[in-house]
Amino acid sequence: MKVGFIGLGNVGGKLSGSLLRNGIDLTVHDLNPDLVAGFVSRGAKAAEGPAQMMRDCDAVITCLPSPAASAAVMAEMLPEVGPGKIWMEMSTTDEAEVKRLGEQVIARGGAAVDCPVSGGCHRADTGNISIFAGCDRATFERILPFLTVMGRRILHTGPLGSASVLKVMTNYLATANLLTCCEALVTMKAAGMDLNTTYEAIKISSGTSFVHETESQVILNGSRDINFTMDLVKKDIGLFQSIAERTGVPLEISPLMISIFEDGIARYGMRAQSDDIIRRLEEATGLDITAPGFPPEMVDDEPEEPGYEVVPQGLERQAG
Repeated sequence: MKVGFIGLGNVGGKLSGSLLRNGIDLTVHDLNPDLVAGFVSRGAKAAEGPAQMMRDCDAVITCLPSPAASAAVMAEMLPEVGPGKIWMEMSTTDEAEVKRLGEQVIARGGAAVDCPVSGGCHRADTGNISIFAGCDRATFERILPFLTVMGRRILHTGPLGSASVLKVMTNYLATANLLTCCEALVTMKAAGMDLNTTYEAIKISSGTSFVHETESQVILNGSRDINFTMDLVKKDIGLFQSIAERTGVPLEISPLMISIFEDGIARYGMRAQSDDIIRRLEEATGLDITAPGFPPEMVDDEPEEPGYEVVPQGLERQAG
């Protein structure tokens, strides 16, 4: 199967790198010609644009920074969609938007999938990231072979749009974890606790989390470089808030989180690293939340492993 990949940024460049590294017939496109040239030098083909990519490839993956960017790309690809073609949206986007675009693809005889990833750029780089996939079962089985190249744990979430809803939820939880980790680290520093000891106390306790074990490390290093920016956080938690409003759930923590990141953007800029949000508390207290021995960026030290489908626990028991 010939695969096209549009969007070679922080996440897309790593996901498409896993495809290329594992021998997938890959064509790439990005507005940055240097990124494209890097892939071509490693054996990928370069597309003239989205239309040619959809015409020449069996499946086209988009991994773009906003719903508007995906819509613009789809406008170019749609005339080339026909029976047998697959569009895979790996961006974090709105359920309604991915359904709208996907219905256009399906109306022309193609198949559409929303398949966002979760687990951090460092795991996207090694093919060990998790992938959600929303689509009909037949399409899922067609794309599973190269989903398992890009990711380790693959979850079929249900119909088109379901993966985007779950992805937004996981980013909301990760952001809540980040903010509470920031408050915990600053409060422990103010209380006179050693930050290296504090990190280990959280890690071995019921208070630990994936976010603590990864992002707290680059916070304590001082780099705060997690390859994810404040504008993207605001977009994702805003999408989660929209789901809650649409379904009539009166959230209390979510609006506060949005307000905190709006303030962070006003202070440090939209493209500031998301972990720089701790600076608000550093500035308020005059404390330096750094400690020796932590890495400047996260690297996945687990070996690359073949991916597999994750079956939800309750469904697995029913099948048994």
